[in-house]
Amino acid sequence: MPNYSPSSASAIVADAVPGSHVLKIEGYSLTKGLGTGEFVRSENFVIAGHRWHIKYFPDGVVSDDADWIAIFVQRDDDTDGKDIMARLWISLLNHDGESVPSHDMISSQFEKYSPKTARGCNKFLKRKDLEESRYLKDDCFSIRCHVTVRNEIRTFKTHSGAMPLVAVPPSNLHRHLLGLLTSGKGGDILFEVGGETFAAHRYIVAARSPVFMAELLGPMKEKAATCIRIDGMEAKFFKAMLHFIYTDLLPDIDEDEIVGMAQHLLVAADRYNLERLKLMCEETLCKSINKDTAATTLALAEQHGCDGLKKACFEFLASVDNLKAVMTSDGFAHLKSSCPSILEVLVTNLSR
Repeated sequence: MPNYSPSSASAIVADAVPGSHVLKIEGYSLTKGLGTGEFVRSENFVIAGHRWHIKYFPDGVVSDDADWIAIFVQRDDDTDGKDIMARLWISLLNHDGESVPSHDMISSQFEKYSPKTARGCNKFLKRKDLEESRYLKDDCFSIRCHVTVRNEIRTFKTHSGAMPLVAVPPSNLHRHLLGLLTSGKGGDILFEVGGETFAAHRYIVAARSPVFMAELLGPMKEKAATCIRIDGMEAKFFKAMLHFIYTDLLPDIDEDEIVGMAQHLLVAADRYNLERLKLMCEETLCKSINKDTAATTLALAEQHGCDGLKKACFEFLASVDNLKAVMTSDGFAHLKSSCPSILEVLVTNLSR
């Protein structure tokens, strides 16, 4: 019998919308003694169109669990009476913002959440274990509550007639553009950087950067130029920036070069108004703050208007031990000379 494709087909689609909220408990020791069954709630947050909040019970929910911290997440909708199905994952976070597997609570399946329904864990974390762990730092610790809401299961007609079903692959536009960059085909502009020359495409580069747009297609002198010299940047960092301009991604970077690459690319991104690249570099540097990098990272954050990165540095330096270690680093002298006003802020923060 001939192997014909079916005349019709349909699909049952079950998908879900995830979201999370991080709650930081500052002044943990002051929350103890609130009383069994008493809680402090977080601000409201929205996941999958529904409002939620976290309930933190520092002395447990019932007297038998008074030595335990309890965490619950409550659906806070008061106008939508529909039940929803959701799955909950509560995690203790380390200082890099990563979950601690030994202190995870994950619901085994999707459960019904009516308006005002709260679910969580009576014995999420024993107070003694927290107080003896490295996850409590400067009397602060953080948890993440991740909620996945299942959408209504739907049925779709996906095919009719005798035509074969077609699977659409993911976009590979970035690969084609990267191939265009690396081949140099059709290039109409050259960049001379640190003794190396890079061929590029005027309209692609201009479309990605307002600064290049003004230089290459605006009234500035480089409009008619075919070769532009870039000063104040090493060739390998310009090459990485070009990779981002064409692909919206960073190239593969060796582990020991990630911090240095992120620092130099942040400067380049700020120079050429590549906002997404700048935020990507900030995110990398936020995860890499230590006694060796804090001073130079704080100087970069101050000089290039990176408020989130600056806040992360201040949080690290709020510890007297961390500050003392940073003051002996090579970058601290640069911080003092380039950003003297920062030292006043550090002193003020420590004196609070």
